[in-house]
Amino acid sequence: MSSRRRFLAGSAATLGLGALPVSGAVGAPTASAAAARTPEDTTRPPNLVVVLADDLGWGELGAYGQKLITTPRVDGLAAEGLRFTDAYSTAAVCAPSRCSLLTGLHTGHATVRANPSGAQGSLTATDTTFAQVLGARGYRTGVIGKWGFGPESADQESHPNARGFEEFFGYIDHGHAHQYYPAYLWNNGAKEPIAANAGGAKGAYAPDLLRQRALDFLDRHAAEPFLLLLTPTVPHAPSDIPDTGAYASRSWSAANKGHAAQVSLFDTLVGDIVDRLRALGLEDDTILLVTSDNGPHEEGGVNPDLFDANGPLRGYKRNLYEGGVRVPLIAWGPGRVRPGASDRPTPLTDLLPTLADLGGAPAPSDVDGLSVAPLLTGGAPAARHDHLYWFRDERGVTARADTQDRQRATWLAEALRKDRWKAVRFAPVRDHTLPDDQWQVELYDLATDLGESSDLASRHPARVAELVALMRSSWQEQYPRGAFGTSLTTPRLAVPGQPLTVTATLANGSARAWSSPAVTLRAPAGWTVRATTATTAGQLAPGAVLTTGWQLTPPVGAPTATPWTLTAEGTALAPGGPVRYPATGVVTTPPPAPTPTHDSHLSDLPWIHAVNGWGPVERDASNGKNAAGDGTPIAFRGTTYAKGLGVHAPSDVAFHLGGAGDRFTALVGIDDFSARQSSVGATRATVYGDDRALLTTPVLTAAGGPVPVDVDVRGVRVLRLEVTDANARTSFDHTSWALARVTVVPGV
Repeated sequence: MSSRRRFLAGSAATLGLGALPVSGAVGAPTASAAAARTPEDTTRPPNLVVVLADDLGWGELGAYGQKLITTPRVDGLAAEGLRFTDAYSTAAVCAPSRCSLLTGLHTGHATVRANPSGAQGSLTATDTTFAQVLGARGYRTGVIGKWGFGPESADQESHPNARGFEEFFGYIDHGHAHQYYPAYLWNNGAKEPIAANAGGAKGAYAPDLLRQRALDFLDRHAAEPFLLLLTPTVPHAPSDIPDTGAYASRSWSAANKGHAAQVSLFDTLVGDIVDRLRALGLEDDTILLVTSDNGPHEEGGVNPDLFDANGPLRGYKRNLYEGGVRVPLIAWGPGRVRPGASDRPTPLTDLLPTLADLGGAPAPSDVDGLSVAPLLTGGAPAARHDHLYWFRDERGVTARADTQDRQRATWLAEALRKDRWKAVRFAPVRDHTLPDDQWQVELYDLATDLGESSDLASRHPARVAELVALMRSSWQEQYPRGAFGTSLTTPRLAVPGQPLTVTATLANGSARAWSSPAVTLRAPAGWTVRATTATTAGQLAPGAVLTTGWQLTPPVGAPTATPWTLTAEGTALAPGGPVRYPATGVVTTPPPAPTPTHDSHLSDLPWIHAVNGWGPVERDASNGKNAAGDGTPIAFRGTTYAKGLGVHAPSDVAFHLGGAGDRFTALVGIDDFSARQSSVGATRATVYGDDRALLTTPVLTAAGGPVPVDVDVRGVRVLRLEVTDANARTSFDHTSWALARVTVVPGV
């Protein structure tokens, strides 16, 4: 099929798109040069669809033994496709599991390792998702349903659009996703009101809206390779559903009827996707994966034991026993996926490298996942993991899960599987550095004891020591990532008529060399753009980076206080074909500096930019409850201060002083609001003048109180206030700048 986004599998014209005339674009390879180095290959890659259920247990599908709930559509896919018996989520709760699925990193390395508590767990610019990997090869990418990361705002690194998904419809916020009749859903960067649910009405059921949007996505992109991640919220609690259907006459509780109907609704939804693929003639061009993010839940009155939701496995959602982390996984694709069953231990970290392989895309080499593409297609045997690892830092607790953990459901925990052996251990305090002899360790032989009922730790101390050592080596407090794709570094300000310098890089973070790398840069119309370094190279070895420099000048008449978008695009010829990685940056023409006749509170000045780890940056303080600019003043230890800024680590707020400032003074610390939530907040604040550190505070805690700030800012054009997490626990890191004030130099 032809397409406006023809797959980048060797079309010379496609690789040369960077050379098309674009205002302000410099450094693109010519079309003739691209043609000379790119072979013709019109093979259509498979479309890729991943459907992720929410809290669907291993035993809740007929294909895995379910007797009470009917799931004929998914069961049919299991019969026609490849059913995994030993597939695993990488966590026993939603957010860390989904982070690992997207990024290919297990919970000893991933950015999000726990469900949000207070602030929302966020992905970062270093988190390369499988959408970014496939998008580089020309796939149209979309996620529909629950995202579950980051603040509810558009312009932040954790938004789906910033992490490679060109189309997004659904819930950003983890908690918002628990609403089946929401007042709004996000459509890319904007909230889209749902009129039928206004005022608490229940006129539009969210899973129905997600279903329709998913079918629309298939219709609109049938002529081009696409990647669709469909993440409906069923069967997560509450068990809301318009009609319990076939289960209405059962003698079960309302919660159990609703839960069963939600599982069947998920089954119908998957069937609708398959039917639409067939109607579009895409059945033979698509690979579909169906799985779940963790084991079965018991919230809202649901009884998972009624349904035998975990089958023969021990544990539920929140447990690191098999019932909490072993999940269904079915791969279907007529003519592309071999039918049968596989007992290969397969964590969902394997999705990123597998999808990359299927789409002919390079993948980051520092992920924990391994590709199972050969297993799906019936080729060579897929590589096997030496071991699988899980980490848990969970404060939520439910009765059955706590019973399985022997009242340790809120303890720090780890688990590891190596071949037939599974170790689970618990720490009585929330400190991963706790000596090994203070953890409580259990050992199970899954080959003979799938239900993990017989602890063999005392009989096999050497085996326990081996698995505990692997646990230790699998967890890193910080996991530095290699660069992958394109990045763009820009200054804070773009002064009209004055040149500025930006740097763009193309990094080959994969395991194989790329040829003909090039970087182009696009600026707004009217800006002058000049490359100051080479923008192409002959080859980019694994781990190598092509760094390019550019000088840009905005026009003299550019309006003040205006953000401007710059776009860098790195292209190369990877072993699977051409790749293209875009990156954007924003520079701002400066707002007016403080008036030289009087001093200014920062909360009265417009900022150049405001990046916040959770919620809006608050002028005065609203502690994330309201939009920026309103709320009550800041309080430290019962003393209230007016005129402040409320932020949540990590945060970065910049103001234009234009050299008019004399001194900057403030109090900065963990405010009383955060102290009431928890005592664990810890941050560090740094004041920068034109990107030079002027002051860095000691660690800030609620117990320690605020720290006074008094720095000389004479000659400083840009004042930047940065707050960072100081103890790798960002949930309660709300920090305030009280009495934040700039005195000015008279007459400047």
